Amino acid sequence: MDGIINILKPPGMTSHDVVYFVRRMTGIKKCGHTGTLDPGAAGVLPICIGRATRLARFVTEGDKTYRAEITLGVQTSTQDAFGIVIKRTDASAIGYENFKLVVEKFSGEIIQTPPMTSAIKVNGKKLYQLEREGKTVEVPTRTVTIYELKIIESWDWGTANPRILFDVTCSKGTYVRTLCSDIGKALGCGAYMSFLLRSRVAVFGLHNAFTLEDVEAMTKENKLANAVIPMTQAVDHLPVLEIHPSAKKSVCSGATLYPSGIRSGSKILKPDELVQVQLDNRLLGIYKAVVDIKDTEERIIFRPEVVFSSDIN
Repeated sequence: MDGIINILKPPGMTSHDVVYFVRRMTGIKKCGHTGTLDPGAAGVLPICIGRATRLARFVTEGDKTYRAEITLGVQTSTQDAFGIVIKRTDASAIGYENFKLVVEKFSGEIIQTPPMTSAIKVNGKKLYQLEREGKTVEVPTRTVTIYELKIIESWDWGTANPRILFDVTCSKGTYVRTLCSDIGKALGCGAYMSFLLRSRVAVFGLHNAFTLEDVEAMTKENKLANAVIPMTQAVDHLPVLEIHPSAKKSVCSGATLYPSGIRSGSKILKPDELVQVQLDNRLLGIYKAVVDIKDTEERIIFRPEVVFSSDIN
C-alpha cells in the first residue's frame, strides 16, 4: 500500500502518536507524517505510507491554512494555551479598528523567531529538549510568508482580554503562535494563541480528512484502501514536466533531465523550483530546476530529488 491517508488529528495526541496509530492499523512499518502539528492542536495531518514516505518533504513545501484564536492581554511561556502565564496586561483600550490596522502589517514576508518550545533543531538538538533541560540558546530567525490573514469573528472588546478568531494562509515554517505573540507585542498589550485548527496542508484539507475512528472502522471492514490518496495527488501543488518517451529510462535511473528530453512545461519554470516529472500522466520523480551554462548561454536543466524505478499512477 503506497499513498497518503489524510488524518484529522484530535487535540491531545502528538503527530508521532498518529503515525503509530496508522502503522498499527495498516500493518505497514514505513509510515511518516508531513510536518508536526502541536499536541494541543487539531487538524489536518497527512500520513505517508510505503513509497509515499519519499514524497513527505515535498508535501511540506506547500502552503498551509489555519483557523486560530488570539487572546489579547495575556502572554504565556509557550505562546499558546499550554504554557505558564508570564504577564497580564489590560487590553480594554484596544479596539477592533486598531487591531485590524496592526494585523494588516503582518502580511507578505515577515521575520519570525520560533519559540523555545518548538521542534526546530539547534546544534543537533530540538529546542523543546533544550528548554526542558533548562538551557537557552540563540534561536535563529527565519523569513516566512503570510499570504492571507482574514478576521472571522471577535468578542469581548472593551474588556481586559478581547478574543479574535482568524484564518491565516502561510508558507511552511510559519509558527501561528509566534504570529499571535508578535501581534500582541505590536499592539503593546501582549497576546497568546488560545486555539488552533489546521484546515489545510497543500492539497489536503478538512474535506478529505478522516478521523481515527473512521480509519479504525474502515480497517475492520477491509475498506482502508478507500482512504488512501494516490501519490500523484500528494504533489498536485508542484508544476508538471511532461517528457518524451525516449527520456523515461534516463529519468528513472536518476540522470539529469535536459531540455531535449522535455515535451512540455519547462518554459514557465524558475531556478530551484521543484517539479513533477511525468510521462503520459504517470509520476516518474521529483526534480529541481537548476541553471546550467552551455556555450556561454544560460539554460534551465533538471536534477533529481526523488526518482522511482517504475511509474506511479
